[in-house]
Amino acid sequence: MTPITTSAAEGFSARVLHASPSLPDLYSSHNIHRLRRSGSPPMNTAAAFSSVDLQQHIYNSLLESRTADVSLHVHGTWEAIYKLHRVVLIQSGFFSSLFTAGFLESSPKLRSHLGGPEEIDVTFDDRNITRPAFEICIARLYGGGPPLYIPPSLIPNTSHPLTPSFFGPPLPFDTPKGHQTASPQLLLSLLATAVYLSIPSMASLAVNCIMNTIGPYTVIPYLNFAIGKAIEAHPDHKNEAAVGLENIGQPVTSQSRSSSTSRSPLRTSSTKQDPADDLSDKLLDLDVQKEDPAEFDEAQSEPDDGPVREPHFHYGLLSDKIGEAAACWIARWGADMLIYEEKASCGPELPVTPVPIPAQNVSSRKRADTMPAKPSTFSEPTVPEPHVIPVIWARGGLNSKWVRHILGSDLLFVKGEKERYDMACTIVELRRRQGIDEEEEKDWEMMFRESIYYANLLMDDIIAISQHISPTTGRPFAPLSVLQEAHWNQSLLRYQITAKPSSTSSLSSPSVSPPPSREKELGLSITTAEILSQLPVSNSSPGPVDDKDKPYYPVGHDSSVRIGDSGSVEGASMDQLFESPPPLSSPSIDSKAPVRATTTEADFFGLKSERQTASGCIASDATGKARWSPYPPFRFAVEFWDIDALKEKSRLHSQTIWYAGSLFNVYVQVIRKKGIQLGIYLHRQSNIDPIPAASAPSSQNHTEHTHNNRVPSLPLLSTSHSSPSMAMHYSPSIHRSTTPGSSPPTSSSLTTSFTSSPSAIPATFPPVAPVQPYRDPRPAVSAYFTISCASSTGSSITRFTSVPDVFSVSQSWGWKSSSLRTEHLEVGPDGQPAKPTIPAQKMSSLRATIVLGIV
Repeated sequence: MTPITTSAAEGFSARVLHASPSLPDLYSSHNIHRLRRSGSPPMNTAAAFSSVDLQQHIYNSLLESRTADVSLHVHGTWEAIYKLHRVVLIQSGFFSSLFTAGFLESSPKLRSHLGGPEEIDVTFDDRNITRPAFEICIARLYGGGPPLYIPPSLIPNTSHPLTPSFFGPPLPFDTPKGHQTASPQLLLSLLATAVYLSIPSMASLAVNCIMNTIGPYTVIPYLNFAIGKAIEAHPDHKNEAAVGLENIGQPVTSQSRSSSTSRSPLRTSSTKQDPADDLSDKLLDLDVQKEDPAEFDEAQSEPDDGPVREPHFHYGLLSDKIGEAAACWIARWGADMLIYEEKASCGPELPVTPVPIPAQNVSSRKRADTMPAKPSTFSEPTVPEPHVIPVIWARGGLNSKWVRHILGSDLLFVKGEKERYDMACTIVELRRRQGIDEEEEKDWEMMFRESIYYANLLMDDIIAISQHISPTTGRPFAPLSVLQEAHWNQSLLRYQITAKPSSTSSLSSPSVSPPPSREKELGLSITTAEILSQLPVSNSSPGPVDDKDKPYYPVGHDSSVRIGDSGSVEGASMDQLFESPPPLSSPSIDSKAPVRATTTEADFFGLKSERQTASGCIASDATGKARWSPYPPFRFAVEFWDIDALKEKSRLHSQTIWYAGSLFNVYVQVIRKKGIQLGIYLHRQSNIDPIPAASAPSSQNHTEHTHNNRVPSLPLLSTSHSSPSMAMHYSPSIHRSTTPGSSPPTSSSLTTSFTSSPSAIPATFPPVAPVQPYRDPRPAVSAYFTISCASSTGSSITRFTSVPDVFSVSQSWGWKSSSLRTEHLEVGPDGQPAKPTIPAQKMSSLRATIVLGIV
């Protein structure tokens, strides 16, 4: 042993360092050669110790619990002790605040590290934090951990938008050795844990995985998570350790628990909080609400018919982002799912919601013993058998309030208002067969009053609805007074269009692209200030009882927003993950670039109808300048198949509809300008030109399963091929444009081969002219409209809204985008549209919903 003594300055004692061998001798060529021969790595030489070796050394320190300086005694849905390293843990915002500031410890003095690592109690009140998720997050801080493996049967794609497992059993798979099977429950738990620990990279990864696995078997669990419900865990799976991390946590036994006395319990609520504590501020911003269900045990033990209070867990904007994607998926696929649920409900048992992954490979937490049990009519996720249908509309899926608002949403994909009514009746009867619920009945009554715009139905349909009786209750679904009011509004609108004297001084041929003008308007809209002036003064004699409850519908303004967007997540910091986008109602600053909408559970993640009462109009518009219409807009949906087979400048049309005396349809078109672009346009159809044929799925079905055939959008719909649909992606280069009236889109502008052969693609239905109760004699009308395009898998929607534009006969308004082709228009190596080899599946289509109103 070679002692090395250093002289101390006056007032300081001498230090003696014992080194063996001396530092210069240690790095001699002889010793390095000896160390290499012995198999030990040379100590800390930059040339011999690479960054990869260093990372592996740090990760091995976790796996082998070496040189730990802190011991975390974790209490939550599991209990274990982890021997860890502060210098690694402080990468997490939670642990950085724990070890530096912001939290109190019961003991003001820390135990000496010479006697072992300091032990600190950490209690996770958030029951969405599970053992495998916590261990994976910790391992990521050390630069390791098992890679996540998502079963292929969970991932939707353009060929299988409802996931490959929907029309059959889940695809067989073997999780690669050393990988962690990422079940939906684990992904949600990873997000909850990463947010709690403030690890943005892990939170970003979890959100991306969740967004990419939204499908029929995960949409309800994901939506429940977004609205604050605890994760539903599989009953057969406990909190087993993460793959490869089985030994980093020491399970706590009763003996070790009683012998552990010198711990420093962590209190997550601090009275001495550092003002600079970013994590504490972040936790407040996240609105992470933690409740102890044990507090309600005594109340639950008493007989009580009231609802059981459940713990609520919310993770701020990340929860809202997941909720948006789930809501968008239901808006696109909800009508399709209802058909299968209705068929399944007629069998001996109700359908069961499965998660299509083998049970033995799923890692999820067990339900805590202290969590109050909630009775449920549906089973826990199980391995699905062929043709097992997920529960979405029946009890155990959406609650009645969500059903009511989805049925009233402008984004719901249904062909028209009659089909919307049929869908509502089917859902109500489906649930009434499970038993009458008085609380649900209140929502059904409100749904049939407000969610369906009866004024846009034909008189024959209104009469039929008035005579439509529920087989369960023996009462009509729609109140007669509501139908009578709708007929009255319908008659008033017709009078405004056909009998009211025109104030327009000139009805000569309009210009090629006439700008919107009040001269073309009928004067149907009203401002918020005018609504306020019509309400009676509070001290004066009251006016009609329903003045404040009179419904109004907003007149659109130019905007482009996207809902359910998962972009800007990867690589974002915690602050960026929670950065609030502009409000949903605010117009886009740059109309060419859709902004991400701000939605919450309060507006049903963007699905809530914009219909307002008079008092609601006043409350939502402080300026008094917003425009409203007393007449509900016309809502319909369109669907296009095989648009990648479109030739340049060819148009593929939707069905043609009649509204307010005019004919309208929607078409898509390939445009070669600044690359290949795809445009979608609303078109005022001429009464003279032939009605264009509507897009149809090809008669050549390249799947062998008859159950994969396209079914009607509504079970009660007597005809035809489903509500048209449409899918679209947002783009930073979206341009709003008009098609001049000088080049009307007649049938000659279509590819004539569309209907020449059943095997031709794109295929079309025979042209069908809608019923026209009357015609608007004006050559130009002013109308506002919204086109909402769903992505191919349905997890996002891009919504384009226009102020009132002038539609001359055969004129179109709409948007074109180079990004529309990313999902629906394949481009070859030469930059031209690639020729399709086979027709697209009937579930693979471009879907959109349209809202159209005249002013």
